[in-house]
Amino acid sequence: MADPRGFLTTPRVLPTRRPVDVRIQDWKEVYEPQDLGELRKQAGRCMDCGIPFCHQGCPLGNLIPEWNDLIWRGEKREAIDRLHATNNFPEFTGRLCPAPCETACVVGINAQAVTIKQVELRTIEEAFESGDVVPLAPDRLTGKTIAVIGSGPAGLAAAQQLTRAGHTVAVYERAEKIGGLLRYGIPEFKMEKSILDRRLAQMEAEGTRFRPGVNVGEEITGASLRVKYDAVVLAVGSTNWRDLQVPGREYKGIYQAMEFLPWGNKQGLGEIAGEPPINTKGKHVVILGGGDTGADCLGTSIRQGAASVTQLEILPRPTEERPSSQPWPTYPMIYRVSSAHEEAGERLYAVSTEEFLGDADGNVRALKIVETQFVDGKFQKVEGSEREIPADFVFLAMGFVGPEKSPLLEQLEVEFDQRGNIKRDDKFQTSTEGVFVCGDAGRGQSLIVWAIAEGRSAAAAVDEFLMESTQLPAPIEPTARPMMV
Repeated sequence: MADPRGFLTTPRVLPTRRPVDVRIQDWKEVYEPQDLGELRKQAGRCMDCGIPFCHQGCPLGNLIPEWNDLIWRGEKREAIDRLHATNNFPEFTGRLCPAPCETACVVGINAQAVTIKQVELRTIEEAFESGDVVPLAPDRLTGKTIAVIGSGPAGLAAAQQLTRAGHTVAVYERAEKIGGLLRYGIPEFKMEKSILDRRLAQMEAEGTRFRPGVNVGEEITGASLRVKYDAVVLAVGSTNWRDLQVPGREYKGIYQAMEFLPWGNKQGLGEIAGEPPINTKGKHVVILGGGDTGADCLGTSIRQGAASVTQLEILPRPTEERPSSQPWPTYPMIYRVSSAHEEAGERLYAVSTEEFLGDADGNVRALKIVETQFVDGKFQKVEGSEREIPADFVFLAMGFVGPEKSPLLEQLEVEFDQRGNIKRDDKFQTSTEGVFVCGDAGRGQSLIVWAIAEGRSAAAAVDEFLMESTQLPAPIEPTARPMMV
């Protein structure tokens, strides 16, 4: 155990966010560095529970009490070894995961949970700074070749595990650079892309081969993949976005979130000359969807200089306390304030969009919304509550409903389940032998921590398929579900 009285004597302290008026002027990450001495105190709050429920909250099975104790003792090299034992990319999860481990923390039953996510992040950052993150190339090669399609967190995790097992792995990405949603969906102010690039450099040094700018299924057929590689891993994500078909949807200025966010990232990185094609400067913005993607659109719009931003959510405003129907250690639906929500904008709850209104030139000019109430399992509008809110741009951030039905999936002849995801067995293998699936493409839209866990588990299944046995860890089963209600 770390500090035996730490959870009693040390209050929970998170790193400070940079002042709002400063951070909205740039695209850099919003948090200031936390003093290492303070971080060690936070790690000392961990009780090293007899039954650490934080493990149950984490799909990766992170050895949280162990590396908390090591950080408290100042043993940073040992701490990163324990962290990397279960998580390929703690610098990603430490920034982007909503930390279900913290809502399952035993301290959180009647006090504030341990700052697990921040300890995790600082542990890996200290390791990079001190040079303790080095390539782990395999001692020998197996002669087996594997194609990983998609370079998001699931695909990268699978690729790194399989490369370290001695296989020759090529990662294909249809975008111009490797990273998937880590590069094109996550705003720079949440994770600077240099964080991604340094990990990719490690993977290249280990032997993983990257093939960006290749639309597999068109430039390379599924049949060619099967001939060239001994196994194929589909990590194509859940990119079939949910739309809103209401009157006026055809007006210009209405975009999906993933049509907008990549341009914000390119702008933040200085990769485009002049103004981006979708630019909210001086415009009224409305975002449909109250989740993380909506908040990403909010923060991006603010940095572009939007005149106003309004975020709509059809559900009622959550409570700030854990609901009795979502007891510890489940992940509760509570009112949360992200860094973007601190910066500007208005959040409207229990409202629904009835119509998009346009001008004579075919541009959206406003939304007609109505208040809603949940009655007998259905949303019903409140009569007489209709009103308009101005909108020059509307961004749809309402989630995803499965992988795109691309030519590649047809060529590989994979089957789909009732939810529209790629069907798989208990070894992550699709209906086509030698073709595996992991991440959102197989389980549906989920968290980054689940994507990495799926990539690691699928890698173990592929290794066993090719070599008849494996020593790679498999943290989850394909049917595992989040500890959420």
